[in-house]
Amino acid sequence: MEQYELLSLLADCFQALGVRYFVTGSVASMAYGEPRLTNDIDIVADLGAEHVPQMARHFPAPEFYFDEEMAGRAVKRRHQFNVIHPSSGLKADIIVAKADEFDESRFARARRMAHAEGREAMFSSPEDVIVKKLVFHAEGGSDKHLRDIAGMLQVSPELIDLDHVARWAEELGVRETWDAVLERTGRRRPGPTGTAED
Repeated sequence: MEQYELLSLLADCFQALGVRYFVTGSVASMAYGEPRLTNDIDIVADLGAEHVPQMARHFPAPEFYFDEEMAGRAVKRRHQFNVIHPSSGLKADIIVAKADEFDESRFARARRMAHAEGREAMFSSPEDVIVKKLVFHAEGGSDKHLRDIAGMLQVSPELIDLDHVARWAEELGVRETWDAVLERTGRRRPGPTGTAED
């Protein structure tokens, strides 16, 4: 199985269940930026307990690993769980949406995009991908997130609303890192009133 096939199966599953979702993480950053190797697909989904047994039917053993009990706990705690295709090594991290302003904003800004072979899925906006990668970098310190952001700024600058990133970076406590990324990539830094600073 190829990564785009697993992504298509997940998108079809969420659509059939009537569940809001969007692709985020490295797969989304590659859609707006530079390619790199990853076997993981990160998807935020607005799941309820009633959706878990339905998902289990979409991803049956032994072709897939889907722990229904673990998924149920993750939904209850608004955490995350996995869908794994063992024979290919592909894995999807299903991140249960939080009932907060940022996740609601991300759902509102998500967009349908082609990802491969004419297949389409809902993707996080590039701005929201950047914000989450800034947060992940702050939490874990991995420079891969900053490299992904730099690639997005290089490949798709016209798609990225810098003011939107600055607003949420400030709100989530990662504005200093965002300003440093902009400086290193030669981008202008939005000022406190939305004006641009050199």
